[in-house]
Amino acid sequence: MRIHLRDIEILFLAVPLALPFHVKAGEAKELFSPDKEVAARIFLTEKPIRFEITFRNKLVVEKSRFAVLVDQVDLTGEATLIQERAYKIDEKYPTRGIHSTATNLCNGLILDLVHTKSKTQLSIEFRAYNDAVAFRQIIPGDQSLRTPDENTIVTIPKGSFVWHHGLGGHYEDAHKKSGSDEIPSGEWIAPPMTYKLPNGTGYASITEAALVNYSGMALRAEGDNRFSIGLGDKHPISYPFRLRYSNDIDRVSAPAQIRGTITTPWRVVMVGKDLNALVNSDGISNLSPPPDPKLFPQGINTSWIKPGRAAWKYLDGGSNTFEEMKNFSRWAGELGFEYHVIEGFWSRGSDAQIKELVDYSRQQGVGLWFWRHSKELRTPEAQEAFFKRLHDLGVVGAKIDFFDHEHRDIVNLYQALLEKAAEYKIMVNFHGANKPTGESRTWPNELNREAVRGMESSRFKARAQHDTTLPFTRYLAGPADYTPVHFGGRRGDTTIAHQVATVAVFNEPLLSHGAHPTNILNSPCLPIIKMIPAVWDETIVLPISEIGELAAFARRTGGVWFLAILNGPKSRTLQISLSFLPRGTYRSMAVRDKQGNPTQVELEQKQLSSDQTLNINLASGGGFIARFVQN
Repeated sequence: MRIHLRDIEILFLAVPLALPFHVKAGEAKELFSPDKEVAARIFLTEKPIRFEITFRNKLVVEKSRFAVLVDQVDLTGEATLIQERAYKIDEKYPTRGIHSTATNLCNGLILDLVHTKSKTQLSIEFRAYNDAVAFRQIIPGDQSLRTPDENTIVTIPKGSFVWHHGLGGHYEDAHKKSGSDEIPSGEWIAPPMTYKLPNGTGYASITEAALVNYSGMALRAEGDNRFSIGLGDKHPISYPFRLRYSNDIDRVSAPAQIRGTITTPWRVVMVGKDLNALVNSDGISNLSPPPDPKLFPQGINTSWIKPGRAAWKYLDGGSNTFEEMKNFSRWAGELGFEYHVIEGFWSRGSDAQIKELVDYSRQQGVGLWFWRHSKELRTPEAQEAFFKRLHDLGVVGAKIDFFDHEHRDIVNLYQALLEKAAEYKIMVNFHGANKPTGESRTWPNELNREAVRGMESSRFKARAQHDTTLPFTRYLAGPADYTPVHFGGRRGDTTIAHQVATVAVFNEPLLSHGAHPTNILNSPCLPIIKMIPAVWDETIVLPISEIGELAAFARRTGGVWFLAILNGPKSRTLQISLSFLPRGTYRSMAVRDKQGNPTQVELEQKQLSSDQTLNINLASGGGFIARFVQN
């Protein structure tokens, strides 16, 4: 039997093991992580097949139904094991955002099966990492059309608490916290779905990775702590899709058909003893193929791909003229920002006007990104013309908007756009998008993907709880485009110090600031804002962090450390040890809440040592950020 696996994932990365030391004969196949703390058990003798996941011998996923269908036939309902193959992956590779080096270390197991009645062959593949378990299915086939589906139901431990939001705004709603058995049956949940395990066991989060030529998945509550995997054609039509694409509703509500081998995305369960483990997990990236060296000779470090900070005229005033765009580029240069993102206004100009703007911006040390509606890029011809024009004009990036669904056809559109953009050396930021699933590893020219309720949501006020939830829910999937920092009404129930601290907490390799650049230039926070980078070499989530209540991050770029804290709705006083700093003394610059006035801050510069403790008073919705440079 020949199983068509992705060469780039298995043949390149996997080293076959002579002895499948982690596979247990008998009732269940057992796969352990390299540190033996995470385990997956697959019960092949049960019909349908079932599986469970444990962390430190405590259940993370209780025994759950594993079901994959093709043309409405459940292939796992009556399947016989033919052979099993074990392998190990052990590598490191450069990454960006949370830290600069990713660790890809896991044990893998492939179970080759045959469906008893139809004689259809399939493989179930599991991987166990020290901080995640992932599984997928591979179903060989010829070029005839087949319709895949899934009926897997994941059962999480009773007593877990879940942070979740629905699909009404696609991926742009606010999370709420519920007991795992309190979510009404039939309610949809946008991944990642993060949950706190009972009895202090730790945390877990469910999502997917390597979404290619397949409809994206969401979860649906089934009651009694159970959540089913549902593909895009089953998802309720979101308001933004209904608003823009009412004529396409029938098309995206029909199951997607696939020719040839069906390879499902990886279903991923990240797990860890604390929030630091979740935030630092490389699971989603590890499960995604590395970049094509023909398009990206130096991988993520290919010369034309550069993370950076951006000015943006959309949320905080400014006119739609080319002279004003020159002003924004000049202000971006004064801030030390690398980019200027321009909305659809640019398309009203001639090539001569655009080239003048590009040249002027380049003189300020600023590259330009141009916005485009995705409906104008649905054909290969339109994609070719758009990216070639950007390249010829000297524009470095494209902000492409309004996808609003994750049917297979739209997933394939993302891939086509990324490939054509790479051919013309254009970076990409997707808006109105589904959650990331590791695309930024395979396509390092993708810097951001919105899929978040960010600063554009002008009427949203409950940002304190929202901002302290996102780092442990949505941002676990990958970079987002919140467009943080606003000093006006959009900041909702947060303080100015909170707004500045979000820049150092949220993961955004294209870090577009929502505030008008002159408001930043005139802010007392300017010195520290100018110093906050877009990507980090190291991240430590401090143990005091609690989802929806407090996000406390220590982050390093080179030899410089930042401490950034976002507070939820409840005021508090913290004692923060500086022991995360290497031993020594430091010059510090800090921005604190001004007590009693959320629109003002207190600035301080001190000499501190790594054995000291900071006393920090946080207002309701408050924040704190400090920069430390060793003497």
